Amino acid sequence: MNANAPAYEVNPFNDTYVIYELKEAATDSRVLICPERGGIVIGCRLHGKELLYLDRATFLDPQANIRGGIPVLFPICGQLRGGEYEWEGVTYAMRNHGVARTSPWEVVHSRTDGEASLTIALQSNAETLKAYPFEFELHFNYRLKDGKLLLEQSYNNLSEREMPVQAGFHPYFATDDKNLAYASDATKTLDYNDNEVKPFTGSVDLNGLVESVALLDPKSPEIAFPLGEGRRVKLSYSEAFKVVVLWAVEGKPFVCVEPWTALNEALNRKKDLILVPPGDAFEADLVIELV
Repeated sequence: MNANAPAYEVNPFNDTYVIYELKEAATDSRVLICPERGGIVIGCRLHGKELLYLDRATFLDPQANIRGGIPVLFPICGQLRGGEYEWEGVTYAMRNHGVARTSPWEVVHSRTDGEASLTIALQSNAETLKAYPFEFELHFNYRLKDGKLLLEQSYNNLSEREMPVQAGFHPYFATDDKNLAYASDATKTLDYNDNEVKPFTGSVDLNGLVESVALLDPKSPEIAFPLGEGRRVKLSYSEAFKVVVLWAVEGKPFVCVEPWTALNEALNRKKDLILVPPGDAFEADLVIELV
């Protein structure tokens, strides 16, 4: 470590899009964020270890859904039957995982005093209103401190009626091992491959599976799992994230471990949605660390 290097840095640079690099010298940690591509984290190195997988071609293609990093899921997680949902008698079309991950976010501010952080915002607009008829403003504060990535979220309802929210994240963790042990106090899983509820015995083998598997009933808002080299990743999050979805693709070196506030199809099922009152906000946190 360079003795003259600043303790914390926030450095923008161009790589087809503007990327913001958060750096913490003491822990050899850095986080890469691209506001323009859905406010996504595309890299997360903690204590010298890169945690995330990124398919660079999908990142560079503005028409592609990015496979990798940490996509933001809002106002839905997962898919909708036929790509549609009904709300208050009107049918709307929405792409998988919602409108936030395909929208450009704006930088609000950054800081390097005691941490490296970047706050970004997304406001509803004509495009989001076609799919989701609510005025909103999201504020996400990405903070790098003590070798941890902390993500503070605020989902603000600017509408004059309750705003239904299903929120979550879709981190792609870089690993070739798809049969992992998960430290979680969940007791049941929902296997979307056969739609059967099964006991959770401490591990989930995603080899050969096309669809995801959800941990249904964790009581503690955290999960940890190995990521090679004797290291484990730990996710800690607000209690609003009720389920954790696990997913992988055969032949690709990643496993997704995704905290969601509700199961798939929440907008159609009208179940487990967070209803944000007019003028109010739903706030949540997510922390990613190596343990």
